[in-house]
Amino acid sequence: MSDLASAIGIHSEEAALISELKAGSEEAYAWLIAQYNHPIYSLVYRILGDAAEAADTTQEVFLKVFRGMRNFNGHASLKTWMYRIALHEASNRRRWWFRHKSQEVTIEGDTREAAGEQGGTALKQVLADPRDSPFDSAAQRELRARVEAELRMVSEPFRTTVILRDIEELSYEEIAEIMQTSLGTVKSRVTRGREALRKRLEKFAHELGFSGEREAPAGAQWNREVAK
Repeated sequence: MSDLASAIGIHSEEAALISELKAGSEEAYAWLIAQYNHPIYSLVYRILGDAAEAADTTQEVFLKVFRGMRNFNGHASLKTWMYRIALHEASNRRRWWFRHKSQEVTIEGDTREAAGEQGGTALKQVLADPRDSPFDSAAQRELRARVEAELRMVSEPFRTTVILRDIEELSYEEIAEIMQTSLGTVKSRVTRGREALRKRLEKFAHELGFSGEREAPAGAQWNREVAK
């Protein structure tokens, strides 16, 4: 009963927020950006792998949200609707990148890519334990960078599904709503995505000493390391 009351309360709060957004409330829009800018950027960055492109795309996502708010029908939650827009914009930007940028050769190419990866790691370092030794911090950075790099090599739609579940920590139901697919399909993609990532990280896990009686972490565990 308490869960039902809580769900009703959350729905009422969201309905009130949506009404304010549709009315053009600047305070409501400011709250929306403060609440979702970080998770939307995090999701987009992991799809694009480039900090500058992720920042531009995140801005475009919020522009689409603001422009489309009057037509928002409430068939999905506000959160999953925004994530769906983010996935769509990131996928479009990624396709554009491959068509145009892949043919460009500049002296800054490798440097920019490295900076993008370091930027993603630095974003998570804000939450790092200050008591870690320099060695521990370096090891954590290496682990996160490796997992990030291997995760980008997992094929779609498994990669995005794993990101939404294990890093963004969305429920299976939310992911199904965002990706507009069935619950069973989401669970299957998560399982296959985790397994694909685990296989890609087997050699690295062995280097870290996960062998024999020490079992290598599963995909979800690796992904939670990235999200710390």
